[in-house]
Amino acid sequence: MKAGLFASVLGVALLSVSAAPATAKAASGSADLILTDAHVYTLRWGEPARDGTPAPDAPITNGTWHPDATAVAIRGGKIVYVGSDKGALALRGKRTRVIDLNGATMIPGLVDSHTHFIELGAKLESVDLTDVATEAQAVAKVAERAKSVPKGEWIFGAGWDEGAWANRYPDKQLLSAAVPDHPVVLRGLHGFAIWTNQAALDAGKITKASPVPVGGEMRLGADGQPNGLFLNRAATMVETAQPPEPPGVVARHALKGLTQMAADGYVTVHEAGVGSAAMAALQSLEDEHRLPIRVYAMLSLRDPPLMRQWIARGPDRDNDSMLVTRAVKAYYDGALGSRGARLLADYADKPGHRGISGSGYGFDQDLARAAMRAGFQLGTHAIGDAGNREVLDFFEAQFKADPATAQGRHRIEHAQVVSPQDQPRFARLGVIASMEPPHAVEDKGWAEERLGPQRILGAYAWRTLRRDGARLTFNADNPGSDHSIFYGLHAAITRQDKQRQPPGGWYPAERLTIEEAIRAYTNWSAYAAFREGQTGIIAKGRWADLTVMDIDPFALAGSAPEKILAGRIRATIVGGKLVYQR
Repeated sequence: MKAGLFASVLGVALLSVSAAPATAKAASGSADLILTDAHVYTLRWGEPARDGTPAPDAPITNGTWHPDATAVAIRGGKIVYVGSDKGALALRGKRTRVIDLNGATMIPGLVDSHTHFIELGAKLESVDLTDVATEAQAVAKVAERAKSVPKGEWIFGAGWDEGAWANRYPDKQLLSAAVPDHPVVLRGLHGFAIWTNQAALDAGKITKASPVPVGGEMRLGADGQPNGLFLNRAATMVETAQPPEPPGVVARHALKGLTQMAADGYVTVHEAGVGSAAMAALQSLEDEHRLPIRVYAMLSLRDPPLMRQWIARGPDRDNDSMLVTRAVKAYYDGALGSRGARLLADYADKPGHRGISGSGYGFDQDLARAAMRAGFQLGTHAIGDAGNREVLDFFEAQFKADPATAQGRHRIEHAQVVSPQDQPRFARLGVIASMEPPHAVEDKGWAEERLGPQRILGAYAWRTLRRDGARLTFNADNPGSDHSIFYGLHAAITRQDKQRQPPGGWYPAERLTIEEAIRAYTNWSAYAAFREGQTGIIAKGRWADLTVMDIDPFALAGSAPEKILAGRIRATIVGGKLVYQR
């Protein structure tokens, strides 16, 4: 572990906002790459207050933000100068590449701190059911794909919304009639439901007698046989029935997903739930120097053999590798949309039902404790208020039993519904809330039906958690949600969807400022991966991980936030290398 790695973000030394040419001349050697004529927001000023008020040294005047630099010079993968065009160009040599950004905006490199980019890569090759409104439309898209697929081959699709469809779930009948000769597996938008046809049930030998995992539901038809719908942990019944993907296919999906994330401005992704096959694929890509962006791997607690291997080995302690494995992803309860999230009281729209959690949902406490004791960061999926409370209880008990584990920067993934009594516990325990702005604006159509008018006040509560002192990191949980940074920022500062609904925002008191939202995708996410000493702000000596976009979100947030949605990524730079340029 490098010295200072656990230093507070607030303790990072700040550089002067304006760097004179003499500063550049003091650096030995010429730059590899110089970026000029940019609106650079370095984030190297002080942290905002908990209510979002900018720090006294922030580059904001009378409520209007302005860039604090125009140019960056890079050498050997690190930033060697930040300041004026003139100062940067003083480092120009015979082999220096100079890019004039023509007024584009540059911010620290974006981090998506909870992705499933291998699934994203697979989804890019599968039937895309995102935004499909009806069962008939989904079946028509699958039937069209079947025309070009040899008989007997599996067809995969993803993206139908198991939350929005919860009161009208599909079954196998229409799908089996339209596509009888191919096993079909259609994954729900958030991964908590799978819809299949009869051919898939037959191929997997799934019948009414098949054992259903605790925490899952296999729906049955009028004939008593599986009707093709599997909810929450029952989805694993279909997943285990599918033929394993060859290693080359997994690697291809991983590379396709990472390439897409690079094109969308991300310099780092935290892959949440890496199993044995995925780990082997990522390792091979790193060995072959083919990873285009940085990967922070979170091992799957649901893969005990892999976990035991890594617990014996211990987490990676370096930060410089393109693939770093030092975290573990665990599931504690299900999703709110499919009513699998564990609640303290009954679902408002399903009396007598509270969801399921803990060992009932496959959470192995002993394995989780062993991972924490071995030095791994634990990121635990928790959605419901009971699920979040129980995970906080688990962390608190473990910290008391083994105080060293309290330094692990453990996380709750989603932290979606949190009781008012538990909200201050995140800060007190040092647990990071890893949250998704898109989820709030996508779930708003049904979330209050599940929770009722009081509990909804503790849901998607970014401002409340931050006001109570919790550290936040933002992401999209893709491919369940659109991971566009412009969508994420817009959702975070407006609490509105892409159609700018509802007017004024959904529970707008929980909005964040544009500075907070950008920090949640950059330097706060760097902290969540123990990297605040290397990245997250644009400053001399930091990694040259940068994102360039064609809009200025700081300027638009106050005047025309809807225009943020139209933004596009101009370039993505990782370790000084241009990995994407439009």
